[in-house]
Amino acid sequence: MASEIHMPGPECLIKNINGRLLVNPEALKILSAIRQPVVVVAIVGLYRTGKSYLMNKLAGKKKGFPLGSTVQSHTKGIWMWCVPHPKKPNRTLVLLDTEGLGDVEKGDNQNDSWIFALAILLSSTFVYNSMGTINQQAMDQLHYVTELTDRIRAKSSPDVDGVEDSADFVSFFPDFVWTLRDFSLDLEADGQSITADEYLENSLKLKKGTSPKDKTFNLPRLCIRKFFPKKKCFIFDRPTHRKKLGQLEELCDDELDSEFVQQAVVFCSYIFSNSKTKTLSGGIKVDGPRLGTLVQTYVNAINSGDLPCMENAVLALAEIENSAAVQKAIVHYDQQMGQKLQLPTETLQELLDLHRATEKETIEVFMRSSFKDIDQLFQKKLAAQLDKKRDDFCDQNRKASSDRCSALLKDIFSPLEEDVKQGIYSKSGGYRLFIEKMQELKKKYLQEPRKGIQAEEILQEYLKSKESVTDAILQTDQTLSEKEKLIEVERVRAESAQAAAKMQEEMQIKNQQMMEQKEKSYQEHVKQLTEKMERDRAQLLEEQERTLALKLQEQSRLLKEGFQEEQRRLQNEIQNLQKMMKEPSIVLVLPYINMNPPRVYTCSPSCTDLLSMWLKFLKAMKNYFQSGNKLYFTELYIPDFLNYFTKKIMFYFI
Repeated sequence: MASEIHMPGPECLIKNINGRLLVNPEALKILSAIRQPVVVVAIVGLYRTGKSYLMNKLAGKKKGFPLGSTVQSHTKGIWMWCVPHPKKPNRTLVLLDTEGLGDVEKGDNQNDSWIFALAILLSSTFVYNSMGTINQQAMDQLHYVTELTDRIRAKSSPDVDGVEDSADFVSFFPDFVWTLRDFSLDLEADGQSITADEYLENSLKLKKGTSPKDKTFNLPRLCIRKFFPKKKCFIFDRPTHRKKLGQLEELCDDELDSEFVQQAVVFCSYIFSNSKTKTLSGGIKVDGPRLGTLVQTYVNAINSGDLPCMENAVLALAEIENSAAVQKAIVHYDQQMGQKLQLPTETLQELLDLHRATEKETIEVFMRSSFKDIDQLFQKKLAAQLDKKRDDFCDQNRKASSDRCSALLKDIFSPLEEDVKQGIYSKSGGYRLFIEKMQELKKKYLQEPRKGIQAEEILQEYLKSKESVTDAILQTDQTLSEKEKLIEVERVRAESAQAAAKMQEEMQIKNQQMMEQKEKSYQEHVKQLTEKMERDRAQLLEEQERTLALKLQEQSRLLKEGFQEEQRRLQNEIQNLQKMMKEPSIVLVLPYINMNPPRVYTCSPSCTDLLSMWLKFLKAMKNYFQSGNKLYFTELYIPDFLNYFTKKIMFYFI
């Protein structure tokens, strides 16, 4: 919670030691305690341009990130400061200050490029800080943005349609904010006043031409326009005269230039109000632990020589989160069953009904916390644990019932057993008295509540254990003829057979109830899985529509500026995205009768994808039947976008 955050100052998140990036465990520990979604603001720029001052202002402090007062870069690696969000109480503001780019002491720009890429990957708002105006020198210094295609991957494998991987950058890149320090020009164009945003937009206009110089001019501008979903610009006057710049931490606002103070207030207000929660593909909101996982995943990739990949990072995060989701769901199940279940239950159905209701809640808990569960691996683990817990409760229920019934029988029948030992029934007419007493005690036993599902079975076992005693009393009763004794033996035998038949019938009913429970469990898994997939599909479409709108906006601008080649390249990206949005997904749900949840295959209906899906399906079918199992049916869901209804085709197998 935000109220629990107590960081009196920044902590190094990623250390830069001799050109090698290392994650600081202490910083990860801090992140692990932040359970709120985070708004991550990162700032980059050339060293000694006042980045740290702006970050301290965002933290609401005069001191924190070191400002320094020399030409040396004071910030090494990436430093983190987590503070309560001043305008969003249910969010935590994470500020990332990066080491200055272009530090001559480093002598290697390779490290700068990775710092730049990490700041983009980790943030939801990316602030680029520079001195003076946006001229070609400023653009040249921003060459890192042109190297992002060599530093970041959106997908783990190339697009089959030949679309560049960077086409997906806009879908997950942060908003871009350019802060211009010591800005001395008047904001005018063609004699008209313009805003800082219009100044940035004009500065990002392309130059017509195909020469290497023209391409060098256009490349960083194109990257900013295409990669970042939203662009914003702020200008700042010089805060004070040069001799006092090294004392900014000590100066009060009334000792600074009033325009600068107001500009800083406007900047902070914008960041607080407009910076979004860090969100991954699929609408996954990032909290502290998730941000820590992303940091580790990206840095590990860089250190191993790979490119940080958004898709791989999400999958790595999903594995951790889904494992935790299984445990969270099981804890919920255990708590609910512990509170509501009283053993023994009167019937098996009573236990199964409670299990089914709790299982439904448990699956919902898992579904809310899980994402990107490839092949439903973690849902299967959850289902296996739920099945085991159900079976364990059934065993406990039987034992609790058996123990209670045995105790009842001992309590009720012990006086009778004592009388038998004393020979009270070993006399003429004793058998009838014995039988009458037995019937009386049986009735008393059957009237006792909460005996559970073993009541009849334990009673019959007890009576069977007393058959020799009953027969001995019968044979010693001189008032009965041999014929009457034979009739009585047959009556007892028939009664025993009737009781056995009743027990067999009850066993069949219990088996049927268990089969029905397993089927209902499967149906619940399918239902919730299908609903989640529909929600995920809707979320994906929403993200694709947002990306499409940004691409169409950029395409319109390119057309207006007359850049046909760039427009055609972007048109290819747009067509590919529209194709993905229009194609229905085909979901094949393959149920395993003895295994929950069902196996699910998803694909778009291209020939290649369909063939791949059916090959998987046939392989699964082969393995399934070779294992001696029977498959009752599969379900094929085909969303029909012509009438927005879903066709459900059932294939029956015997």
